Amino acid sequence: MKTCKVVFNNKIYEAEEGANAGVFLRERGLTGLVCGGHGRCGKCRVICRGCVSAPTDREKEVLSVKELDSGVRLACQTYITGDCEFVSAVSGKAEIQADGNMPQIELKPLFEKYGIAVDIGTTTVALRLYDKNGALIASASALNPQRAYGADVVTRMEAALKGAAVKLSEVIRGVLCDMIRAASSDAGIKTADIDGAVIAGNTVMLSFLTGTDTEPLTHAPFDAKRLFGETVTAKSLGLDVLVSSTPVYLPRCISAFVGADITCAVMSSQIYKNEKNAVLTDIGTNGETVLKRKNELYACSTAAGPAFEGAGISMGMSGSDGAVDRVSVKDGKLETHVIGGGKPVGICGSGIVDAVAALLEVDAIDETGYMEDDPAVIIPPVVITQADIRAVQLAKSAIHAGIKTLLSHAGISFSDIERFYIAGGFGSYLDVKNAGRIGLFPDEMTGCVKVLGNASLAGASAMLLCSSLLDESEAVARSIKTAELAADPVFAEEYMENMTF
Repeated sequence: MKTCKVVFNNKIYEAEEGANAGVFLRERGLTGLVCGGHGRCGKCRVICRGCVSAPTDREKEVLSVKELDSGVRLACQTYITGDCEFVSAVSGKAEIQADGNMPQIELKPLFEKYGIAVDIGTTTVALRLYDKNGALIASASALNPQRAYGADVVTRMEAALKGAAVKLSEVIRGVLCDMIRAASSDAGIKTADIDGAVIAGNTVMLSFLTGTDTEPLTHAPFDAKRLFGETVTAKSLGLDVLVSSTPVYLPRCISAFVGADITCAVMSSQIYKNEKNAVLTDIGTNGETVLKRKNELYACSTAAGPAFEGAGISMGMSGSDGAVDRVSVKDGKLETHVIGGGKPVGICGSGIVDAVAALLEVDAIDETGYMEDDPAVIIPPVVITQADIRAVQLAKSAIHAGIKTLLSHAGISFSDIERFYIAGGFGSYLDVKNAGRIGLFPDEMTGCVKVLGNASLAGASAMLLCSSLLDESEAVARSIKTAELAADPVFAEEYMENMTF
């Protein structure tokens, strides 16, 4: 097979003639394939020169004539036919939520010198480093490099089935090692001094971390091989920056698709101890919800999709420089805020919610989501298309319907809810009134909202600092009744009913 010289961002590589550029670059950690390489998201934009295949019909749909004329391509749709050069067309540092609501605890750390708490999110990874007195001495965060294999867990599991399982484990272990080094350096300690850890994540994220087969999660009856709630060694996880025998606790998951991140959020919020009827929702790629009624806990997970993470939206992006993160209406016109204060490049999750609410306010879209003038300009060159509106409708309806279904199972209505906890990084930047306006959750619940921030990381930190919470969290996780929504008639009805605005 003939080899070709490939230059990417001024570094030289060798590739086989006929190789897919997106796959080639992803395997070297140089770019991501957020939609799994199907050409749907448009997030693998590169500027291309040299010998490559002609633009596909899909690229002509996603990219403008001006972009194509200037050499912009989708890496996943481009094949290397000879020597060529690529330059990334995506930049900006993401804003990652690492703060969270810490519950009151009695200090009984799992470690003797230093310990780390980690939240492996589908989109981002966050870490905290503590000393034996319970003081937070450093932190680190990064985008989850598994995004190169898909924006959501389903796409990543598909990639694992096609042979990428080992790579999915390697990349997350690699970024964890990098973050541990960075945090240790900032704190002025050696990584070998860290002698305890708690790592949270959803069931799929922990499965990839531990090298556990996710194939059973790809089809009915969706049984997880492991629900965790176990202590393993740093060596078994490939965390070679730590002493091999360092104990790492992996909190217990609630079910196949309600993971340890939600267990940790439950511990952070203390919803299970609160006497009030309450709802906790983590709004993200998977919209997990926990409902507390009297002494009973119910949970569900809805496949909301990555619309609120920026993927699947024509000009969607993470919360990084150039992203529109706020939209409002003043004197009948749209006003925006751009992260970093520079030129707008795209729009992130909080901006999408605001933009849809603003477009409803100025009658640019009606209650069915129909947009007469497609696309709607938010601020040049950022636009929202009819397809974007439909993606938001699907995502918000799934989350809203999940909440309503749990309320139905518990025999109560939203008027009975006294506290509504919103967890997750996206929820931290959310304008609650706008979220209620578009129907992301029942508008009547906006008055009792409490934003928790990264509740998964906060809960993991609490477990790290208070060893008695381990048994308590496992007991709570086992007690939660999981609602399976796929065949639930209430969910199906609520999903259709809440599709409108």
